[in-house]
Amino acid sequence: MAGMKRIVFAVVLVVVIAACETVPTSGPAALAGQWTNSVGTVWTINPDGTFHVMSTKPKAQIWGTYTLSGDTITVQETRQAGAVPKNCRGPGVYKFRRPDANTLAFVLVNDLCKPRIHNVTQPWHRQ
Repeated sequence: MAGMKRIVFAVVLVVVIAACETVPTSGPAALAGQWTNSVGTVWTINPDGTFHVMSTKPKAQIWGTYTLSGDTITVQETRQAGAVPKNCRGPGVYKFRRPDANTLAFVLVNDLCKPRIHNVTQPWHRQ
């Protein structure tokens, strides 16, 4: 009987520990990884505050930096392969959330760059 209690206790302990594991919802850990959206863009977000984007619509490669404040991200392109639209030289500001472990969603706060708005506000899925 004591052996059975130990087994049940061990199973309950494992379940409780597993339930405590959560997806980070803020800070660089919540964003870090390689993400893709429905228009074929691949966005690699690094925990050091840098990112790389490979976009198909419009076709472009973009490098930049980001800063976080709570659930708000500010992105700034630092280099782009190809012409940079005039309104895309400034920063873009978005709110983000993690609906689940493999999904990342953004809501526009302030950005004048229409191609970036179109890409960033799509649902993103971990690659």
